[in-house]
Amino acid sequence: MGANKKIPLRKCVATGEMRPKKEMIRIVRSKEGEVSIDPTGKKSGRGAYLSKDKEIILQAKKKNTLANQLQTKIDDSLYDELISLVEKE
Repeated sequence: MGANKKIPLRKCVATGEMRPKKEMIRIVRSKEGEVSIDPTGKKSGRGAYLSKDKEIILQAKKKNTLANQLQTKIDDSLYDELISLVEKE
């Protein structure tokens, strides 16, 4: 294995921290304006990353970070889904 293999970093929209992509959840807004969780990170559309941390997800919900980042309204159910994802890990 090459020791200098780059770990893809992504910026958490809630904290502004750069973290390894695998510690993040990608939320994507499609061209049709549909917002969904993208576990594979491969869906096309405008993506935003959140750290897999319940506190951070709640912070993003409170501050409406995702809505601002994706320029669309985010349903509370999406946050609930994110939290249950994080709690499963």
